[in-house]
Amino acid sequence: MLHPLHQFTYCPKCGAKAFAEHNEKAKKCAACGFTYYFNPSSAVACFIRNRKGELLLVRRAKEPAKGTLDLPGGFVDMHESAEEAARREVQEETGLEITDCRYLFSIPNIYPYCGFDVHTVDMFFECLTDSFEDTRAEDDAAEIVILPANELNPDKFGLHSIKKAVTIYRYSHT
Repeated sequence: MLHPLHQFTYCPKCGAKAFAEHNEKAKKCAACGFTYYFNPSSAVACFIRNRKGELLLVRRAKEPAKGTLDLPGGFVDMHESAEEAARREVQEETGLEITDCRYLFSIPNIYPYCGFDVHTVDMFFECLTDSFEDTRAEDDAAEIVILPANELNPDKFGLHSIKKAVTIYRYSHT
């Protein structure tokens, strides 16, 4: 397995080409002594239920896994809590304003982005809303898909951590 910083050859502090593996998650510069620890990025994904028990899903508009089902979500921005990110991402992708957002669990993941493996900690939330009226596919979503929770099929989802989360969620809600 490649080191998570294998694509980084120059020290980000001094610019020297003396940036070598220090351990399984860090590189150290032999010139200036700077050690860079590679930590995962935070991401959120939301199971959104209405009063009828239906779930709002999206179809991915972009790679990776373009065209497959997904949960609304994305990366947590700087200076933003995971709950704020969940609300923002849901609003950006579906136009839906959620108010009730409850943390469920997390799954470590590797998200492929432009030839770079982004190590993430995906945090899953359950969000409740009265209805899915006026939702629309925007941003990274190509389509809104509404399904009863018992019809969730992990094989229809393209991203590994989402498939795993759907399996866990379905098992706990059927």
